[in-house]
Amino acid sequence: MSIAGGFEKAIERGVRVGCQTIQIFTKSNNQWAAAPISDEQATKFRTAVKDNGIHSVFAHDAYLINIGSPNPEIYEKSKKALKMEVERATVLGLAAVVMHPGAHMNSGEETAIAKIAKTVSWVLDQTKGSPVKVLYESAAGQGTAIGHTFEHLKALIAQTGSSDRVGICLDTCHMFAAGYDLCTAEAYRTTMEQFDRLVGISKIQAIHLNDSKAAFNSRVDRHWHIGEGHIGLDAMRRIVQQPTLRELPLILETPKTSPDDDPRNLALVRQFAEGHASHQRVGSVTNV
Repeated sequence: MSIAGGFEKAIERGVRVGCQTIQIFTKSNNQWAAAPISDEQATKFRTAVKDNGIHSVFAHDAYLINIGSPNPEIYEKSKKALKMEVERATVLGLAAVVMHPGAHMNSGEETAIAKIAKTVSWVLDQTKGSPVKVLYESAAGQGTAIGHTFEHLKALIAQTGSSDRVGICLDTCHMFAAGYDLCTAEAYRTTMEQFDRLVGISKIQAIHLNDSKAAFNSRVDRHWHIGEGHIGLDAMRRIVQQPTLRELPLILETPKTSPDDDPRNLALVRQFAEGHASHQRVGSVTNV
């Protein structure tokens, strides 16, 4: 949800469409710098979260950040920016910062993975005492992106080394576009068994629930409305109803082409969740 007009406005916007979990950018997602968060701003935001019964709020890191970059200038800016993201999330009382792992820019996957993990470890060390977690988001695999294979995610988690503050945010659109089939019960079971074997289901701290406008294994990142893309309605329902995932917060990053889009997608996901005694917490996200 947008923070335009004040951080607390994101909560107001989320409540209007029925969110229980919300994701925000804590600053402009296409700029390096940001004004500090004042005590008054933080208090207003925290009060809005509490008063409206929002279960959890996540931040997404700025799109400029690439801590896998071989370019020294971009890397240093990205390193400082990621630290700032965690610090801002701490001030606001957020649960975690979801981050795109980065891109190797032809420096090689292993080199970039090691650099990314070392940098996240540094950020966590620099923010000791903060409860904010850093969640590596699974990638679609466009360009030289890191994180589109479970092997990448396994290596990132293992090399970061701070198990209590590091986790995974699975993005269903990205997984599908990266070549992990979710469309049938058997395919979904195989995919999740592979993830559990390599990374561990317990490492999943949140899910970006999105259908895919792009085809399977296309490595193209195009989010779409729930049940209207190539993943499909049955698969989306199956994911929501899986017992191993049902306690996790879900964030919808579906398109916002009309005022009805968020309520429609949210209502559909909640309809899926009603088959379980334990309802998942569902929210929505948009750009600042």
